[in-house]
Amino acid sequence: MNETHTAYRTHTCGELRMEHVGQTVTLAGFLENVREVGANLAFAVLRDFYGTTQLVLESEEMLAAVKTLNKESTIQVAGTVRERDSKNPKLPTGDVEVAPSGIRVLGRCRHNELPFPINRSREADESVRLKHRYLDLRNPEVKQNIILRCNVVAALRRAMAEHGFLEITTPILTASSPEGARDYLVPSRKHPGKFYALPQAPQQFKQLLMASGFDKYFQIAPCFRDEDARGDRSPGEFYQLDMEMAFASQEDVFAVLEDVLPPIFAQYGKYSTASRAPFVRIPYLEAMEKYGSDKPDLRIDLTVADATELLGTCGFPPFEGNAVKAVVVSDFSGTRKQIDQLCADVEVQAGEKAYWFRLDEKGELVGGISKFLQERKDQVVRSLGLAPNSFVGLTAGKLLAAQKTAGVLRNKLGHFCPGHMKRETYEFCWIVDFPMYEIGEESGELEFCHNPFSMPNGGLEILQKAASGQADPLSITAYQYDLVCNGVELSSGAVRNHDPEIMIEAFQLVRLGEEDVKAKFPAMYNAFTYGAPPHAGIAPGVDRMVMLLSGEDSIREVIPFPMNKNAQDLMMGAPGAVEQRQLDELNIACTRTEDDAQA
Repeated sequence: MNETHTAYRTHTCGELRMEHVGQTVTLAGFLENVREVGANLAFAVLRDFYGTTQLVLESEEMLAAVKTLNKESTIQVAGTVRERDSKNPKLPTGDVEVAPSGIRVLGRCRHNELPFPINRSREADESVRLKHRYLDLRNPEVKQNIILRCNVVAALRRAMAEHGFLEITTPILTASSPEGARDYLVPSRKHPGKFYALPQAPQQFKQLLMASGFDKYFQIAPCFRDEDARGDRSPGEFYQLDMEMAFASQEDVFAVLEDVLPPIFAQYGKYSTASRAPFVRIPYLEAMEKYGSDKPDLRIDLTVADATELLGTCGFPPFEGNAVKAVVVSDFSGTRKQIDQLCADVEVQAGEKAYWFRLDEKGELVGGISKFLQERKDQVVRSLGLAPNSFVGLTAGKLLAAQKTAGVLRNKLGHFCPGHMKRETYEFCWIVDFPMYEIGEESGELEFCHNPFSMPNGGLEILQKAASGQADPLSITAYQYDLVCNGVELSSGAVRNHDPEIMIEAFQLVRLGEEDVKAKFPAMYNAFTYGAPPHAGIAPGVDRMVMLLSGEDSIREVIPFPMNKNAQDLMMGAPGAVEQRQLDELNIACTRTEDDAQA
């Protein structure tokens, strides 16, 4: 028996073909549409998960049965398959129709008006879509993203198993840990005043598995972080392909993902080509200097050039005493209006201004800040390698700000100029050699730049030199790496610091002593004192991966039941108030409500 055939149906709505003509069948699905064309003739469309089938209603009894129903009611139809007079080549079932002999209502839709037309739900306001997500998901176009997600997750599981990884689930209720984002806390009824935390990632557990003697671990892991939403980040919860390998180096991790991901992207992606191993590797400092970003989109052939020496003293006030970066575009045909809009978009995204000038077809510097450059025209043309009809976008500021703004400018120009972007492909790269430490924007003191459990390049020796003043902590790099695809950071990973002595030395540089390490990470510290193997791992984001594969701009389009930008589940009404009894059981007193916060 076909697995899709049940007590309610002999065939699905996407299954019937010419070979079924003359057969008696039973279908079940949603009543999508009814179109009356005469006194005793109407056509209806029945839709289920698998497709649609046209019904032809030719008797008063069948017409009466359907006329009483609102759209989206679920019905069971028994009838005979026959060849359509007017065929629809756009539909898999477009050659046939079913003439019902009986219609049974399974689930009546009690609403005369739907919040939105099902097949056009993506045109509706997002808040309406999320509130009625169960209707939104009936749209085959929306549903297809969830099917894609299921197929990708299944393919990832198969590939990881084939590489010898064991899928092991780790706890959801755990201890709060300083991972970099805010925790979601869960109060304990049995231990008044104490809290569990939902894991921001299974980081410590997977490292403990390595210390426990497991060789290769993975899971499709749920992660919980109380962060603000972005186009590529969902608030609340997300999923990642979490993996860790014992007795492994950075190269071993790279080899696994370079083997696992390209075939999946090529098979399931909107684009049929993807980078092959080995992926391009770019040191962090080079990525910032050359692309203005630590997640460069390598489909764009534009690069960032340093123009500080060339233009820093040209007399244009924003350049004085600042780093100046340039992005040169050949064969540029944009209008002044388009350039102004592009610069405005850069400022909105980067928070800093972009400037420009052009070398026209006659070889003259025109537009933008060109009047400041006339005296050094030959030097500008020669240094930047300009040809007639070139456009030069410029940014200025402190080094990091100038770089990041140039990165935004590069991306905008790449998307604006078709000749400088190879769109229909997936371009992977590794960003390597991240700084171990940075100066915190808020604290003004030395902090970990990324994962505090990473192994520093140079090991214990370089940390001791930094502690004694013989080396600059900001010059220390770590065995940390990011996997980037088409300008989207898919994952961060690292070779882990598995030596307690090195771990303590690393934390001391950020003003945390041995007792602090023992208190904050007791299980991992203690486990490592029993002799832990070198290990490394990574965790590509599943949601971001599927977003790239589907070609969607928002991550919410590939999540079955996403929250909105304010971390609210409009469908379920979460977060919501609870009864005082529940608070009393948990020994919690609310000192401030949402109404108070908005007052």
